Amino acid sequence: MIIKPLIRSNMCINAHPQGCAAEVKHQIEYIEKKFAERSALGKQSKDAPKTVLVLGCSTGYGLASRITAAFGYKAVTIGVSFEKEGSDGDGDSSREKTGTPGWYNNMAFDKYAKEAGLEAVTYNGDAFSHEMRKNVIDTLKKMDRKVDLLVYSVASSVRVDPDNGTIYRSVLKPVGKVFSGATIDCLSGRISTISANPATEEEIANTVKVMGGEDWAIWIHQLKEAGVLAEGVKTVAYSYIGPKLSHAIYRDGTIGSAKKHLEATARDLNSELKNDLNGEAYVSVNKGLVTRSSAVIPIIPMYISILFKVMKELGNHEGCIEQMERLFTERLYTGSAVPTDSENLIRIDDYELDPKVQAEVDKRMATVTQENLSEIGDLEGYRHDFLATNGFDVDGVDYEADVKTLTSI
Repeated sequence: MIIKPLIRSNMCINAHPQGCAAEVKHQIEYIEKKFAERSALGKQSKDAPKTVLVLGCSTGYGLASRITAAFGYKAVTIGVSFEKEGSDGDGDSSREKTGTPGWYNNMAFDKYAKEAGLEAVTYNGDAFSHEMRKNVIDTLKKMDRKVDLLVYSVASSVRVDPDNGTIYRSVLKPVGKVFSGATIDCLSGRISTISANPATEEEIANTVKVMGGEDWAIWIHQLKEAGVLAEGVKTVAYSYIGPKLSHAIYRDGTIGSAKKHLEATARDLNSELKNDLNGEAYVSVNKGLVTRSSAVIPIIPMYISILFKVMKELGNHEGCIEQMERLFTERLYTGSAVPTDSENLIRIDDYELDPKVQAEVDKRMATVTQENLSEIGDLEGYRHDFLATNGFDVDGVDYEADVKTLTSI
């Protein structure tokens, strides 16, 4: 089978097994190189995580966090994510289906970790469930280990309440009024305008239930009660603020409401962990990147395309793995107090929101047209990142080669 990307409404609905594996390998190689450089210069702190639990470990910032912890610090890692596996159809070509990118990413991580002699356990299942928490707790006790870093990077559109079975669904909508903005077709580069209707109060509440801090707090409480959190434990969840031009659809919309709840949860957990385990809880505000979800948000694809161009010209562009390497080595594990802003947020979006960067982005956003988009924006870079999240357009992969099975890498 020759696998080509299937794009529907700016979403890629398939994945390339070998491409996903190659992308994971590239990230591992980056981390190993950066840590070797830091060690050679004497810049690597002795402060380091030893047992790391990553919730939402299969893609994006969660995957990059796990790679950094394992291949940078040589930490034991436990990963949890919910992915769909591939199927060869048992001889029926109509039933052949690739797995989700995260399915292959996890498989690749496990393979490379084993080859490197790193201890890793990966669970594929519902991170919101009590059953999954029990599995992780039982595993930690069997390993005789306690978590000293918990990364919360769960990104889901649905959450089933583990106590009463209620199903909550998140939405990406503005609050109060319709939001309209330009978007880019990731393949053709065509600019169009899309709109999003305002959310109802129920939709706002449901989005907070799915993407807020409630589940993060449940994990911390159950792990603490089970005695599997280490003294001095750190925990970090991820958020995004972005520029003012996107606030109506993001920061001030339904997702923003959930992220604000996440940030409030971090402050509560920080006080609780400090009192009980001399621990710490943070939210890291990260840079805007091309993800499977950001491609369908009004204004975001165009903004990111122009942002990438500006930051690459200035030499401070970062992807997921670069962000997480900097978060771990220059924020979380320096041997000193974790630097935060007045809201106790870690700001790894500092390069993106640099006034010089934003001024140039604003200037270009005001003048962008279909004719000059490829000149003032990074359409090729955006398209590459969009495809690479699903294992396509990755260096070193022969996309004309026959893929013999969809169930492995």
